[in-house]
Amino acid sequence: MANPLSLISLKNPWHFLATGFGSGLSPIVPGTMGTLASIPLYLLLVQLPLPAYIIAVLLACVIGVKICQVTSDDMGVHDHGSIVWDEFAGFWITMAIVPLFQLSPTDWKWLLTGFILFRFFDMVKPWPIGWLDKRVHGGLGIMIDDIVAGVMAGVALYLVGKYAGWL
Repeated sequence: MANPLSLISLKNPWHFLATGFGSGLSPIVPGTMGTLASIPLYLLLVQLPLPAYIIAVLLACVIGVKICQVTSDDMGVHDHGSIVWDEFAGFWITMAIVPLFQLSPTDWKWLLTGFILFRFFDMVKPWPIGWLDKRVHGGLGIMIDDIVAGVMAGVALYLVGKYAGWL
């Protein structure tokens, strides 16, 4: 059987997006590298008015199902570690608190805390994230656990901000 990574071509737009512009091809912690690679796009998106930010993130989630499905099918592996578009969308969901509360998008404490919380929920997969990860397949299955991780991390980020006195 061929190495699934040998079936990826960054010239293919689906693969390029699914691998987070190649960040998911990192040999170490590809999910974390994908989340790091999502930060520059987040810093652009967060400049939008809140409704536009929400629409952009929703579109990233919806099109992400197709992006992940096509790439997963091409690789012949469900949710290969190099597919990190789901991390992009999940992190952007986590960080929705920034435009929601009109916080400074460049305030490092929100960015760092959001990053850590999203990675925690994505890696540990507490219920219902782990349950969804095991039971929902295809492109939706790849996306849904990170979408829920993003929501849970966003709630946690709000609570950290509230109780740390950042809000």
